[in-house]
Amino acid sequence: MITEPLLINKNPKGGLRTLPFIIANEAFERMATVGFTPNMILYLCREYNMETTAATNIIFIWTAATNFLPIVGALLADSYVGRYRMIGFGCFTCLLGMVLLWSTTILPGAKPPACDQLRNGCESATWSQLMPLYFAFGLMSLGSGGIRSSSLAFGAEQLDKGDGTKSKGALQSYFSWYYVFVSASSIVAVTCIVYIQDNLGWKVGFGVPAVIMLLSALSFFLASPFYVKSKANTSLLPGLTQVLVASFKNRRTKLPTQATEEMYHHGKGSMRLMPSENLRFLNKACMAKHPEQDLTPDGRASNPNSLCTVEQVEELKALIKVIPIWSTGIMIAVTISQSSFLVLQASSMDRHVTPNFEIPSGSFNIFAILTLTIWIGLYDRAVLPLASKIKGKPCQLSLKLRMGIGLLFSTASMTAWAIVEAARRSIAINEGISDDLRAVVQMSAMWQLPYLVLSGLAMAFNMIGQTEFYYTELPKSMSSIASTLSGAGLSAANLVASLIMNAVDDITKRGGNGGWIPSNINKGHYDYYYWLLTALSMANFLYYLACCKAYGPFKGRVGTAFDDKDGMEEEC
Repeated sequence: MITEPLLINKNPKGGLRTLPFIIANEAFERMATVGFTPNMILYLCREYNMETTAATNIIFIWTAATNFLPIVGALLADSYVGRYRMIGFGCFTCLLGMVLLWSTTILPGAKPPACDQLRNGCESATWSQLMPLYFAFGLMSLGSGGIRSSSLAFGAEQLDKGDGTKSKGALQSYFSWYYVFVSASSIVAVTCIVYIQDNLGWKVGFGVPAVIMLLSALSFFLASPFYVKSKANTSLLPGLTQVLVASFKNRRTKLPTQATEEMYHHGKGSMRLMPSENLRFLNKACMAKHPEQDLTPDGRASNPNSLCTVEQVEELKALIKVIPIWSTGIMIAVTISQSSFLVLQASSMDRHVTPNFEIPSGSFNIFAILTLTIWIGLYDRAVLPLASKIKGKPCQLSLKLRMGIGLLFSTASMTAWAIVEAARRSIAINEGISDDLRAVVQMSAMWQLPYLVLSGLAMAFNMIGQTEFYYTELPKSMSSIASTLSGAGLSAANLVASLIMNAVDDITKRGGNGGWIPSNINKGHYDYYYWLLTALSMANFLYYLACCKAYGPFKGRVGTAFDDKDGMEEEC
């Protein structure tokens, strides 16, 4: 009888048999959530009679919450409730939010009366109509945060052999299949589900994601009896907080000019006996002024809020050090988060591929996803092998160079978008259809491809490089924080994007002007707005160069022709 090796261990639960259920849970959740997103700008503007800026603000805030809440969920799961309960909570909450959003397409009176006139002749939605909508968005963000915060790590737990070790090959295979299915589900969402919404209406188009989310919840709970359910442990965050508290309490302590190992508190068996010299004021948190009072007989701190270990101090220093470079990724995420405007622009252009088939306006982001996927495959399978063959040794682009190239691609993408929008607006005016909110100009929507392809390359170079940067530069004990920094950046970017858009709308409307970004894109100057984002992106690139110079060499050794003589990556 052939048995599964991973199930022959001290733990009778877990193993490979549980992984399909966990992967299906996350893949279905992504498919359902992403399926709602692309056309949401059209739903809010056309069904709730919202102004473009108001609808875009809602989407920005919703996306920011969806990207930020997994960080909160991860901290709660690690410290208090455990990953199984967090995912279960996420499934129930997300499903409830989607059913509530679906109900807005069915229940009479859930939306204001339909409007076929100009925007100022439409009846605005009341608070009683908006509250269910906002509540649905909140529940979906909360649910997605619960699932995404713990799904990947929960699957890895199932491969524990029972003695604290995991099969490296099985773990790597699990990660690969996890990302393959998550990516595939996003592609299905922006193509099939968006197509259903465009052709079968909102009732069916929003009902399908709700049913998919039901499948997500069922796939997770069906395997409940077989899961390994680890208990919550103390997370890294309290330790970092203790360093700040201890350094503040000991702020009047004077640091010695010549320090010795005996002056500082470090964990048993620690390889780091003294703190580094950068950010020296934090060293006060691990300085034992009175060892006989500050330490217990077994060498631990009597009060962790007054005395921390050298390791805790260095972990916080490492996190503070990467923050400036982390902040340079916010602007690239701002440019990518403008997808709502892309949908409006594409819907006003000729989207026909054949006389009988046209691409849904909400599906154009598929070209950015495909560019990202194709480039990753080419980079690993073609570009690097060719470069290594030419150099005669294994090589790849340094992290600094990759992230910088990504920022330049982002700047170029906004330049291309501004040029295309200026041409589209000019055609609308020349054709005499600028007053028609839903008019389609005689210009192919395929002119959006330069922006989308360049955006995909920007993500491939910068965002993937960022994730690798965090894992390289932060200590191994901070891997959980490294995995959430990208999500925190995306969340911050949506808030920054909302701030920029509101400022531009407010300033350009002064004096009775229509503004750059009105609801009728033919009447505005969206191209000016894109040029502003281009300028900000270029300024961000210069800021990145300054951050690189201040940071110094990266720790990661990548064996590339772009590295310096000491084996470190070249400085910008």
